[in-house]
Amino acid sequence: MALSNTGLNSKSRAMTEGISRTANRAMLRAVGFKDDDFTKPIVGLAIADSDVSPCNVHLWEIGKVSRARLIEQGAKPMMFHTFVVTDGEAMGHEGMKCSLVSRDTIADVIELVSRGHAMDAILGIGGCDKTIPGTVMGLARYDVPGIFVYGGTIRAGDHNGKPVDIVSAFEAVGAYSAGKITEEERHAIECAACPGAGACGGMYTANTLATAMEAIGMSITGSASVPADDAARKQVMIDSADALALCIERGITPRQIMTKKAFENAIRVIMAVGGSTNAVLHLLALAREVNVDLKIDEFNHFSDTTPILCDMKPAGRYVMEDLYKVGGVQMVMKMLLDRGLLHGDALTVTGKTLAENLADVKVTLDGQDVVHPFESPEKPTGPIVILKGNLATEGAVLKTCGLKTDFVHSGPARVYEHEEEALDAILNDNVKKGDVVVIRYEGPKGGPGMREMLSPTSAIAGAGLIKDVALITDGRFSGGSHGMVVGHVAPEAAVGGTIALIKEGDIVTIDSKAKLIHVDLDDAELKRRRAEWTPPQPRYTWGVLAKFAKLVSSASEGAITG
Repeated sequence: MALSNTGLNSKSRAMTEGISRTANRAMLRAVGFKDDDFTKPIVGLAIADSDVSPCNVHLWEIGKVSRARLIEQGAKPMMFHTFVVTDGEAMGHEGMKCSLVSRDTIADVIELVSRGHAMDAILGIGGCDKTIPGTVMGLARYDVPGIFVYGGTIRAGDHNGKPVDIVSAFEAVGAYSAGKITEEERHAIECAACPGAGACGGMYTANTLATAMEAIGMSITGSASVPADDAARKQVMIDSADALALCIERGITPRQIMTKKAFENAIRVIMAVGGSTNAVLHLLALAREVNVDLKIDEFNHFSDTTPILCDMKPAGRYVMEDLYKVGGVQMVMKMLLDRGLLHGDALTVTGKTLAENLADVKVTLDGQDVVHPFESPEKPTGPIVILKGNLATEGAVLKTCGLKTDFVHSGPARVYEHEEEALDAILNDNVKKGDVVVIRYEGPKGGPGMREMLSPTSAIAGAGLIKDVALITDGRFSGGSHGMVVGHVAPEAAVGGTIALIKEGDIVTIDSKAKLIHVDLDDAELKRRRAEWTPPQPRYTWGVLAKFAKLVSSASEGAITG
């Protein structure tokens, strides 16, 4: 559709119309505006392009496809960079403290650039974990017509005829340290794991959040599972530009799309694909941006009533590319809709309802085992469980992906004050079967920045202890983590949560069925220990990490700074 070009520049006319805006127009002419452009809607293309990661390295080029289409539609596009802190490269060192902070900062960048330049609409493009929620949070704040486009997943690598990915590289560290593979094999896996552009291939955080944005209605149907380098990616960029043009014409904005029903759709689909625990954090944060009342406890309903239908990494066999080949995220959504598990009347960026978007989607389960029927799912319940108990009165997030049945694990605490200390203990064989590894002071305030614990969890997996050792933390997990892992423990250690009071050898129990996390200490002992506890000194006293530590909320509320 071509834009009518009548009254669609309601924001930008404050910058482009009238004698008093002579200087503004002079500046705009220097970047390519002509006389007839000043009445067109200005569309910002907020792009997380960067050479620092394969997830984002191609985004500027694919953004040009949408830019060209928007020009054809009668808009005036302006491209600008957001940025990225990529988890895979930041993992395991101080840089990971910057990852979660980047989510809110990306939202700030989009809000500031869009407001500052009176843009009429935004097309946001992201490629990895925080660029997705950060971009959509920015769209929600400014609330002009907006759409999110995912840059796509990476292809699987090949090692001796077997598919490998980034988590294979992390787990190779544990396997090598345990003597299970040679240095030559470890190096070969490292070299094969990431063969090109695109976000990490399994149902890790980037693919989980891209799936969520399609389910919530902020991305076009059929876009989440298209690989980064697939020929269909160009059409995704064109169709997304067309959808945004329709939203501009009809005045459809993110807050009209992201309703409570839309969030429920997103949570349901995340459960069905076996998604990342980070979805809890980011959906809570996004709900806050659009004034939707979403509580952490609500995730349990969807976990209890949604089977895992997809056999996806990290615990399964397949990656997003495989899901794309057999029908994509939209096929899983169609299965859920046909089962009455989605709100089909939810509005989307296409201007149609979710049900209308899925009307022609075919479900083909024969001849493939990436997606399972409801009658024989990967697991009868979802991959994410919210736990509560005296160890996490505000809640904690258990990842059940890879655990076929409910479990109870009780064992002595092995307490570590930061991630590196725990990783050293695991790699040096100081963690034994039955233990509960406790990593604290890694929460939103305490880290600060709530680092992901992929290195320790991968070391446990690589050492063959995934069913014998549990790990709990007030930090969080990569979508690549799996096993008996509990994160987002709240209140966190830095504010005096119970996790700060645990001592070496205390018995900790995790009960997935009862949704309980408990340390075997009575109230009197906890009160005594709390009275003796001293808050730690801030790890940073200036700069962005210090500001984040002062402003950030509990993980149970999305760890937001607004």
